[in-house]
Amino acid sequence: MAPKVKVFALSTCIHCKKAKEYLDQCGVKYDCVHVDQLTGDERKAVVEEVKKYNPSVSFPTIIIDGKVLVGFNQEKIDEALHR
Repeated sequence: MAPKVKVFALSTCIHCKKAKEYLDQCGVKYDCVHVDQLTGDERKAVVEEVKKYNPSVSFPTIIIDGKVLVGFNQEKIDEALHR
């Protein structure tokens, strides 16, 4: 079964870009939210959601089947994807 993956990212963040490129290379489907492109209440709600996973609200914050990864780390992504 395919893992459930969600990426909270900033559109201008190089680490976010690398994380998404790596997931693409692995053929992993994921939902991506570019927090910096949201406005108003939608942005506030998403920042609150990120805080639940990552209180420091840093990016990328990646959730793979409930496991929270902060920053881009290939090994940890592979581990969470059971590769």
